[in-house]
Amino acid sequence: MELVHLLDQLDPDAPQAERHLWLIDTLRWVRGDDGNPQTSVARVRLLLDAVQARPEWLARWRAWWQRFTDSVDVAPLLADHGFAPRTAFLSEFGHRVRKKLLPGTPETSDLGTLFDLLLPTADDVRWLRALDSQTLQRIRELLFPHDGAAAIAGLWDRALLDALVFSVGQITATGYAAEIRVRMSDAAKAERTFHQLPVDMEALREAVLTHGTRSNEALAAATTLRSQLDACRHAAYTVYAHLDAHGVSVGIVFRLRQLRERVLRAKSLLDCLQSEQPERATAALIADLAQVGQDNRSLRALIASSSHLTAAKVAERSAESGEHYITRDAAEYRQMLGKAAGGGALIGLTTWVKFALYGLGLSLFWNGFAAGLNYAFFFVLVQLLHWTVATKQPAVTAPAMVAKLRDIRQPGAVRSFVDEVANLLRSQIAAILGNVGLVIPVVMLISAGLSQFTGAQMIDADKAKHVLHDMQLLGPTVLFAAFTGVLLFASSIIAGWVENWFVFHRLDSAIRHNPRYRAWLGRERADRWATFLRNNISGLAANISLGLMLGIVPAFAEFFGLNLQVRHVTLSAGQMAAAAMALGTEVLRDPEFWWAVAGVVVIGPLNLAVSFYLAFRLALRAQATNDASRSRIYAAIRYRLRHAPLSFLLPPRPGDGPPRDHRVDDLNAESTEADASRH
Repeated sequence: MELVHLLDQLDPDAPQAERHLWLIDTLRWVRGDDGNPQTSVARVRLLLDAVQARPEWLARWRAWWQRFTDSVDVAPLLADHGFAPRTAFLSEFGHRVRKKLLPGTPETSDLGTLFDLLLPTADDVRWLRALDSQTLQRIRELLFPHDGAAAIAGLWDRALLDALVFSVGQITATGYAAEIRVRMSDAAKAERTFHQLPVDMEALREAVLTHGTRSNEALAAATTLRSQLDACRHAAYTVYAHLDAHGVSVGIVFRLRQLRERVLRAKSLLDCLQSEQPERATAALIADLAQVGQDNRSLRALIASSSHLTAAKVAERSAESGEHYITRDAAEYRQMLGKAAGGGALIGLTTWVKFALYGLGLSLFWNGFAAGLNYAFFFVLVQLLHWTVATKQPAVTAPAMVAKLRDIRQPGAVRSFVDEVANLLRSQIAAILGNVGLVIPVVMLISAGLSQFTGAQMIDADKAKHVLHDMQLLGPTVLFAAFTGVLLFASSIIAGWVENWFVFHRLDSAIRHNPRYRAWLGRERADRWATFLRNNISGLAANISLGLMLGIVPAFAEFFGLNLQVRHVTLSAGQMAAAAMALGTEVLRDPEFWWAVAGVVVIGPLNLAVSFYLAFRLALRAQATNDASRSRIYAAIRYRLRHAPLSFLLPPRPGDGPPRDHRVDDLNAESTEADASRH
């Protein structure tokens, strides 16, 4: 009954919106609710059977179809559907947000807008691809009756040609864009592939209009155009080598991906134009358009596809920094202890300044901002003195470790990676011991000095009790410590992004050679500043961003009524020491003090674990490490934990070597042989 009602509702004289709504309702009926493509195909056949049983309906259908084809232009749909209206990442992001928030209207002559309403779900793609040849032939006879087949076929061919012209024009414009052209390799520029593309397109157009779509001339011209499209795509690929060497831009990556997709669309249009089974090629093209329309409504897909190279570059730059934080022998282990001790001493001064800022009576935001500046200043000072803060390490050492996975199938690669895991854990333990081992006595000395010369401790007794209460293990300390790990990871992302931005815009070269900077600083000073910033921009960005986030984020959260605090192990240890000094030796009998000690003990591992895990996941994704390789790595780590647990805690003695797991070696050998056989 529903189908009969749909057929009766067809009115070629209805307003445009009503005519389009009828088509939307009909396709919704075909799609159904069960998600089974074969059910939808059966409904298509039922619709065709009903049409054949009601010849009087065909007159109304053909009048409706004539008005529909006269009021919409097919070529823009074929050429542009699923592509950004403007070739910029932020513009496309805003466009997709608007499409999600604002409803579409069927009262439109834009077939691209109407297409999203006609085929909005993944089920539409599946049933379109499930249509068999016989059913497609019956649909073609319904849409293109024998008495007008030649004329309509000519219009369809012309629409395909127009869509090809539009696609080739967009591809050529992207290839001519300055930001793409200047980054191509010299060989790609010399071939001038984008110059030739419009010429080959015009040759195809003339051959089709003069000799027909399946003529020898048209087939030869189409073959030439396909080759030129491939040449353009390969020329564009050379831009990635430049981005890899000189920094990544999300905007440029987005334009390159758009160009690739347009090349594929142009080749699909060519296939549809010259197919021996035009109805099947057309159904495949419409299904692809429906799939592209769904993919290009996703914000997550846009961000993931356009930022993948940026994430890889951020991980790579973090890996370069992370190498400096991994110790591999006893001498480096002792050196790390010394650097961490220096960092702990400065964090002790940071704790003093933090409590002194409370005396200024600043408002919520400005108190947080001042605390953030305090943290950032001392973190930068730690960096400039070549000391270290323990919690800064995991977010940059994780990518350094994952960088070892590039050659994971090589003999001994897994064992080498497990060595890096042991080296990293030892480095983290050394850094925490150095930081906490010196921040506590430094804070105690400052408190004792203040008491001696001013008669007051660093904080009063009430504030001290409040500090101990906030750090108790039984409170939200675990959550706050994990959240701080997220901020540590975020600071490493900011650092990698800033360094990538610095390199991409060649700011070191600008500082070194720009006439205005050289005149202001002098040649030698400009060279020193350029070298300094190139070597330290990542660390400066990480330390400044981390310090500001540790201070401002809690204040910002409190503005919205969220009791969200940060728990940094070195800062927390210093604050606990200040509270203990304020309360005196009696605090040792207070259970609240020992619960606070337990909280500080937990804060360190959580800071490290969360930031390391997030950075490790990002780096694994950037390196595209597969599940099989991960399984071998985990097996090797478990073997090392069972047979040499102390290797994760103490540096190796001269002549010592890690235990050898022959099973892991066998797995590596099998993987290498399998890869060789596949190639």
